[in-house]
Amino acid sequence: MSVLGLCIGESSPGSAVFISKTMPGMGEYVLLEYDGMKILGMTEGIVRGSPSITGDIIDPDVVERILKFEGIDEQYVRGRVKLLGDIEKLEIPKIPPPPGTRVKKADAEILRRIFSSGNIRLGTLLSNPEVEVRVDASRMITRHLSILAITGAGKSNTVSIIIDGIIKLGGMPLIFDMHSEYTDAEFSGGVKKIEPRLNPIYLSPDEFKILVDIGKEAHLQERYLRKAYQTARERISRGGRNFIREVVLALEEIQESEGNFTQSEKSAVVGVINKVEDFESKYKGLVDAYAGDMYEQLELGRANVIDLGSVDEDYADVIVSHMLRKLLYLRKNRKVSPVFCILEEAHLLAPAYRPTLSKYWIERVAREGRKFGLGLCLVSQRPKSLDSNSLSQANNSIIMRIVEPSDQRHVQQTSERLSDDLIGQLSSLNVGEAIVLGLMVRVPALVKIDKFEGKITGGDPEIVEEWKTINENQKAEDEKQKKEVDSLYDGMD
Repeated sequence: MSVLGLCIGESSPGSAVFISKTMPGMGEYVLLEYDGMKILGMTEGIVRGSPSITGDIIDPDVVERILKFEGIDEQYVRGRVKLLGDIEKLEIPKIPPPPGTRVKKADAEILRRIFSSGNIRLGTLLSNPEVEVRVDASRMITRHLSILAITGAGKSNTVSIIIDGIIKLGGMPLIFDMHSEYTDAEFSGGVKKIEPRLNPIYLSPDEFKILVDIGKEAHLQERYLRKAYQTARERISRGGRNFIREVVLALEEIQESEGNFTQSEKSAVVGVINKVEDFESKYKGLVDAYAGDMYEQLELGRANVIDLGSVDEDYADVIVSHMLRKLLYLRKNRKVSPVFCILEEAHLLAPAYRPTLSKYWIERVAREGRKFGLGLCLVSQRPKSLDSNSLSQANNSIIMRIVEPSDQRHVQQTSERLSDDLIGQLSSLNVGEAIVLGLMVRVPALVKIDKFEGKITGGDPEIVEEWKTINENQKAEDEKQKKEVDSLYDGMD
């Protein structure tokens, strides 16, 4: 192993300062041997300087003279080593390294023992491309995951790599696809496309209320809707067929018994009837009184994709909350296989500053799901707009390029393992590069994520090419019409 530098000054059990004449990379893994221990570390805070050209020089002519007569052969590199633990158990040492301890570059064999033992491959180490990085699928699913990055940094590719890895293990990923990116993707087990079609009989009263558009302050309307909902459920259990028709019938019966109703109560019943009937019209084609429950369509070994690209936010909110609610109940009773739920645009479903039904169930699953094999993956390009309680429950993170400081601070506040130095790396990551943290990896890793080989429809559209195609098609159409007109006149001659 080559020696990168030597420890200087004071150190602690968690970090040490080193000096070097060669330039290690940020996030490079190193080995320190002292007191019979072999300790793995990661380089941080790298700076480069010269004893001759110091920071107190204020005249550029002085720098020019130094360069002319002395050169800058005498340079140094100084940095910190974050001590990650001994190479066997990765336990933080209780004894700090003494001054003069050699800082050696960790060889590939040691790094493979640490990073390559998982069952889903993400990619390779940025500092050592011959070392593959694999994550523990069980810990990823039971302890939840967040994937955070600006648009275009590689989130969809990363999600696809993880989905394909779960499929190869025979697992059950469920993607709530907000932009129809994955419906035609080429995963190893294929795609099971699930239409966002709901049978209202399976909805909870709160889910039904959202779709019928009963506001939080409309207490009278909510009371009558709940009463009609319960009556309709009872009639369906006794052989009724169409839940919506039963709800309307129950409301009309309430209306007919309005002898002692006030005017506001009469108006409330009429308003609910109108809203239920509008609901049928608004969601025509999405609401099916004879459909089974959506969870019944899930399949093992395939990418289960619920396409939410063409529905409004209220409907998407109900779909997500309904599925999470049902899956949590089913997993508690071991009536469905373990499921890994991937929520695209998670900041819309669990926003930071307003309540949604999805947000409630995301928090419930985040707290309780790990005990029952129900996992969450929160995917977002706007971390500061994502509910911090939900985000902090994700004990694993794949963080790609994030530029805005407020987003960086929000991410750091919800992740105990993200140091200031790693935060400083977020704005300089290239497309497909990520910081991987959490229980699914043994130590933090800077990773080059693999390129997903299958087709996905995410990413920025090729605007210029699209314009070019439209213009070429229009030109061809104009030529065709001109020829038809010319041939018509030729026939008249």
